[in-house]
Amino acid sequence: MENNTHTETYILNVLVENNPGVLYRISNLFTRRYFNMDSVSVGQSEKDGLSRMTIAFKGDERLAEQVVKQINKLVEVIKASILHPSTSVARELALVNVKTPNEKIRSDVINYTEIFKGHIVDVSHESLIIEITGDPEKINAFIDLVSLFSVNEIARTGITALKRGKKSIKIE
Repeated sequence: MENNTHTETYILNVLVENNPGVLYRISNLFTRRYFNMDSVSVGQSEKDGLSRMTIAFKGDERLAEQVVKQINKLVEVIKASILHPSTSVARELALVNVKTPNEKIRSDVINYTEIFKGHIVDVSHESLIIEITGDPEKINAFIDLVSLFSVNEIARTGITALKRGKKSIKIE
C-alpha cells in the first residue's frame, strides 16, 4: 500500500477567551499528541476579552484536521481553523542584531536592509539592530545574507496571519 502522507506547514488561527492557562492547555494538547508547534503568536483580538492565536506546525492533512477538532473541543476556544496560504496573509517580524565593526560592513548591512525593506531601529558603534517584516522565507533570506557578517542575536515573533476578505472567525 502506498503512503500518501505529505508534510507541510499549516497555519492555525484560534480565537480564545482571554483566560489564564489557555495557552498552556493548547500547547499541552500538542505535546500530548507529540505534535510540535513551529511558532506561536498571541495577542488581543478586535473584541475585549478575546485573544487571537496563530500557531504554525508541520504535518499532513489528516493531522491538521485532527488538531483543529481537538482544539475546538477546549472550553475557552471560540473557534479554530486552518488558514490556507492562497486565501490568507501571513507575516512575521524579526529583530536582527548584526555586528558592524567597520564602515564597509556597516554600509553593506544598511544596503541589504534597504533592499529587504527593513528598518534600522538601533545604532551603536559596533552593531545595528534591524527590524524586518514579511513572510518567513523573506526573513530567512535576510538572515542568511547578513550571516555572512557576524550576527549577535536574532529574535523572531512567529507567524501572525489572517484570512483575506471577510473575517475568518466571526465574533457574535
